[in-house]
Amino acid sequence: MNIALFGTSADPPTAGHQKIIKWLSQHYDWVAVWAADNPFKEQQTPLPHRAAMLNLLITDIQAPLGNISLEQELSSWRTLETLEKAKLRWGDYMEYTLVIGSDLVNQLPRWYHVEDLLKQVQLLVIPRPGYVIDNISLERIRELGGQIAIASLTGLDVSSTAFRQQKDHQTLTPPVIDYIYREKLYV
Repeated sequence: MNIALFGTSADPPTAGHQKIIKWLSQHYDWVAVWAADNPFKEQQTPLPHRAAMLNLLITDIQAPLGNISLEQELSSWRTLETLEKAKLRWGDYMEYTLVIGSDLVNQLPRWYHVEDLLKQVQLLVIPRPGYVIDNISLERIRELGGQIAIASLTGLDVSSTAFRQQKDHQTLTPPVIDYIYREKLYV
């Protein structure tokens, strides 16, 4: 069984996140999704709110396979710890694919014990508009032991940051917008 591990800061989760999750559900046996704190970002909305919005986003996907789940207990500041939790849940013998956006490719070599992590997972990079995947960064990851695939999907040209800064409602799905208003977030 091939499990896609997709953690995201989801502050808030966007229609772009939803497109990625739906695509993953069509290419992997199981898609584990969670909201995570990003140690490289300051001032994040409390994690329980981001997890609740991510759950609404997942519920809104019409996935005929039923192979997507919010696995919030996997959340950790360190992706290697997340992987350890996943292995406790599903076992060592599964094939794990860590899914990251192309905006994280340059940051990846600075992650906690990245070489240990890359020995245990495949890496799937989702291209994002505005973030070039350069060969130098990919080669650096390969030198660290990474096995990299580039998704045939390009994410939407939307971002959580754009919503937080400009309140662009086209960025989000209706259930997430309703939650934000109900909980008075991002005011």
